[in-house]
Amino acid sequence: MIIGIDEVGRGCWAGPLVACAVEFDDDVLIDGLTDSKLLSHKKRVLLCKEIQIRASQIGIGWVWPKEINQIGLTESVRLAMRRAMEEIVKPGGNIIIDGNFNYLESLPGTTAVIKADGTVPAVSAASVVAKVARDAYMTNIAKKYPEYGFEKHVGYGTKLHIEALTAHGVLSIHRINYKPIKKLLAQ
Repeated sequence: MIIGIDEVGRGCWAGPLVACAVEFDDDVLIDGLTDSKLLSHKKRVLLCKEIQIRASQIGIGWVWPKEINQIGLTESVRLAMRRAMEEIVKPGGNIIIDGNFNYLESLPGTTAVIKADGTVPAVSAASVVAKVARDAYMTNIAKKYPEYGFEKHVGYGTKLHIEALTAHGVLSIHRINYKPIKKLLAQ
């Protein structure tokens, strides 16, 4: 068994940070699976459905903007990954985290692997599931705040997002410790 872990939303100015842990049996192969950033929205959604059917286990960890503002980004990533792993029952085998830092060093068998989201199927799957879950959340929150365009930029610092922030101000779902948001709050 291999458990892959990845997170999404680290660089966003608004919304949660989401980590996912996916456990696959060694023989599971899903055609077209790769880093979620390389896939279209439509392909990610299709792959997510297949992953949900074929994965042995899936855990998702959410860290909310208020928590990110309180504990900072590094601890938020660690917390999201811990929360994702708490949903995995009796984790066995190797645990591979995408990146160059092992946020879960206390868990036996855990390794950080650079670009694992494109090379290790379980990590690619975690990348896809986390991205689909977070994007769905941001699309839903856009209904509450339609003037912000969250369904388009999903919280990233795009021109559209900057224009909305300038026109309508900072919301509680914004990460107030991020420099661009701090700058807007100081004006």
